[in-house]
Amino acid sequence: HGWQYQPNAMSVQEKLEKAFSIVLQTKTDITGAGRTDTGVHAKNFVAHFDMDNSVFENNLPLLIYKLNSLLPKNISIHDIYNVANEAHARFDAKKRTYQYFIATEKDPFRINTAWLRLGDLDIALMNKAGEMLKEYNDFTSFAKLHADAKTNICDLMKAEWTKEGNLYVFEISADRFLRNMVRAIVGTMVDLGRHKITLEDFKRIIESKNRNNAGVSAAAEGLFLVEILY
Repeated sequence: HGWQYQPNAMSVQEKLEKAFSIVLQTKTDITGAGRTDTGVHAKNFVAHFDMDNSVFENNLPLLIYKLNSLLPKNISIHDIYNVANEAHARFDAKKRTYQYFIATEKDPFRINTAWLRLGDLDIALMNKAGEMLKEYNDFTSFAKLHADAKTNICDLMKAEWTKEGNLYVFEISADRFLRNMVRAIVGTMVDLGRHKITLEDFKRIIESKNRNNAGVSAAAEGLFLVEILY
């Protein structure tokens, strides 16, 4: 049920904190680089924790092995690094990159990793919209309503579509993302790619700063967090 701890549902954060607390034999809090919603995937998620354990500090591969042996099969720790005491997984991140996958044909192996949308999309028009997005920094139109973000300003660095076989792949990079932002952008771009709206409509949606004017949010299962740079 996503990254963040929830009182009535299992989360990645809770699973990790339980595993760390068992292995380190002390209550351990894990701070993630962000909050992924239920159904969203992460190929490269970063988190930080504090540890005072000489055995594992000198043998991090052993710590990784023991943690992975306790974690469910859909959660895996790839590496653990020593960093400065003041390092923060969320606030020190300079760039985050997501990919979104849309399948144009029914594929049982993609049922949980792509949004099924039959038919072709006008990828050239969608990429014009991607270039247009980079001209703006206020993404209120694509932010979840009543979210707790202090600002809707983001520095967008990339927004590009490619076609790989029967998959459309959208890659987007920014210094930060608003809650539900990528999925709202994808849903609106799909409307554009199907010629339900025009490029001028897309521009008006951005400038309206009103979530109600944008398209529906794309399904969570197609979204992957793929890179965080510090």
